[in-house]
Amino acid sequence: MESVVGHIKFVTRTPRERWIEAGLEALAAGGPDAVRVEALAKALGVTKGGFYGFFADRDALLTAMLDTWERESIDDVLARLEREGGDPKTKIYRAGVLTLSDDRLLPIDLAVRDWARRDDGVNERLRRVDNRRMDLLREMIGTFCSDPDEVEARSLLAFCLRIGEHFLAADHPGRTRAQVLRRAGDLLLDRTPADQ
Repeated sequence: MESVVGHIKFVTRTPRERWIEAGLEALAAGGPDAVRVEALAKALGVTKGGFYGFFADRDALLTAMLDTWERESIDDVLARLEREGGDPKTKIYRAGVLTLSDDRLLPIDLAVRDWARRDDGVNERLRRVDNRRMDLLREMIGTFCSDPDEVEARSLLAFCLRIGEHFLAADHPGRTRAQVLRRAGDLLLDRTPADQ
């Protein structure tokens, strides 16, 4: 990018975060093979030379992208839950919406899951993220359910519900998908419709 002040031409770099965001968008759209420096530069409307001011190579960008996804999916969500407060059932619902229903994070999360099937390092990162998500579920569900086996089962089912809903194509005769998902959540969280 160039800007001109008087007769002096200044070259400004595309910020590091824009490269990461463009990489995450490419990952969500086409998987890790779609994250190519030339394609990102073209999408950003810049030359690829600025890329190397921030990243040693494509692998460094991929690592930074995973760092960003992990921070936004876990640390930022936990901080927001703490800030906004609420009872445990509300926090569980909000965490699911923030990470696995969000228009931005969901496609990235699904792409990371697919990538993790073929890359041990990404799989280890996904395991760490999912373990932290499960820890939150265990903690919150444990506030209204005292049986450790049931806490674990409900946590697993709640997590699978949030992820699995994006892959299921079944119809629900006489009901909308939203109605069925809401009722499934009610059953897992011991909620009655009045709780919502």
